[in-house]
Amino acid sequence: MKKIKHIFLQCLPLILLFGAYSCNLVRDPLDTYSDVTESVDENGVKVAFKDKAAVQSHMVTLYNQMRERQEHWYLDLLAISESHSDNAYAGTTGAEVVPYETNAIEGSNSIVNRDWNRYLEDVARANKLIVNIDQVQDQTLTIAERQQYKSEAQIFRSMIFFDMVRLWGAIPLIITEAGDIKSETIGDVYKDYFPKQSTELEVYKQIEKDLLEAVVSAPANNNADKTRFSKSVARALLAKIYAEKPIRDYDKVIQYCDELSADGFDLVDDYSNLFGTNATNTDVKMRNTQESILEAQFFSGSGNWVTWMFGRDLANYNNNFTWAKWVTPSRDLIKAFQNEGDVVRYQQSIVYYETTWSNHYPSNNYPFMYKCRSAYNSIIKFRFADILLLKAEALIMKDGGSLSAAADIIDRIRQRAGGLAKLNGSTRSDKEAMTLALLKERRLELAFEGQRWFDLVRLNRVEQVMNNLSTKDSGRKPLAYRYGPTSYKLPIPQAVIDQNPNIVQNPGY
Repeated sequence: MKKIKHIFLQCLPLILLFGAYSCNLVRDPLDTYSDVTESVDENGVKVAFKDKAAVQSHMVTLYNQMRERQEHWYLDLLAISESHSDNAYAGTTGAEVVPYETNAIEGSNSIVNRDWNRYLEDVARANKLIVNIDQVQDQTLTIAERQQYKSEAQIFRSMIFFDMVRLWGAIPLIITEAGDIKSETIGDVYKDYFPKQSTELEVYKQIEKDLLEAVVSAPANNNADKTRFSKSVARALLAKIYAEKPIRDYDKVIQYCDELSADGFDLVDDYSNLFGTNATNTDVKMRNTQESILEAQFFSGSGNWVTWMFGRDLANYNNNFTWAKWVTPSRDLIKAFQNEGDVVRYQQSIVYYETTWSNHYPSNNYPFMYKCRSAYNSIIKFRFADILLLKAEALIMKDGGSLSAAADIIDRIRQRAGGLAKLNGSTRSDKEAMTLALLKERRLELAFEGQRWFDLVRLNRVEQVMNNLSTKDSGRKPLAYRYGPTSYKLPIPQAVIDQNPNIVQNPGY
């Protein structure tokens, strides 16, 4: 049989791994067939990377995913975490977005399908480098450089798998590239093109393995450039996976939080430095703060387009402000800020404008999420306050933990938020009260940063919070289905199941 691998090169990068997925065009493809991505060496042998320059070009491609392809890992992730929780309404009336508010998501949902494919495209790009970098013949690519680039790709892949396993649970754990399909190899490569799902535990074990390897050779944190997949990013991810994986390891959560402190991370004094713009709204207020661990940065001429999906772009005030936006702050969240007297974080999280629509509020005083307010705002993927509060969670949950030490961390976060009152004695001495205090603090501190839904799932509060929400939030649409254990994961896209007989739909869909 003639080789047919090059047929697959016309399709999504994902097809390089397994041919089960349809050939869809994506906007602004960044890793297309070229003499960089597929080449030959001086002997005419096809190679993944012909030289050091090709490897470095591919590294640029990986980093560009953070800046130019934020639709799945930021825009859609916020819709899931905020609108699928009590923090926000869907905002728009779009049929693909409203189900996140009403708990009516199905496998035919186009956002689910888009995100699955794009995440796995990113996995394919990471795998290309991880699998092939040691075979590059260019000796100017040193051993140290190979190890560093591979580590950065492992961190990138770990970040992708972490998002995916939290969203879908069991997923195909693709860590290699599929071979050519020939008559003599089709039996061997079938499993690569039609992969089975791995369990959540297996996915977390691979993430852990990648990160523990990567933390050795990844670049050190650079306080002047928080866009790199550094050792500190690996440590932040390790803290998060040990707090989240099926078998928790709270000692490791504490360890990696403390290591981030040793790396120089801390809370900024002024909360507005994280999300604010300058006085003339021509640039972000600050980049690379001591609190930011990983961020995507945007500058004049290459601004962040997703800002107008959530509200106004302060750098271009009337741009794309004629239609209803995603992720509208809920009355319940607004009330939570007000009840706490939390003016500082409220004003940095929510803003009000006059609109031409009134889907959820009167048009003359309509709230919007405010943490992505300008085309030049950085998207902060990981920040230290999140990890610090995970340390507090670990201190609450672990056997022999310290409620007092956890309370001190929460009080520290509250002090930064305009000097809010410290937790009282009865709260500090009761585990359930401390858990509720932690959940509230994470909600207020991390609103519209893609954390709320995963917090509710991780701490087993989904049904308690979401099933009775309509009784205290008059603006929320009725639930199509009550939340239960099968609501914790998204459905696998139906198109994926149709194309790959080895993929099994999640329970409840």
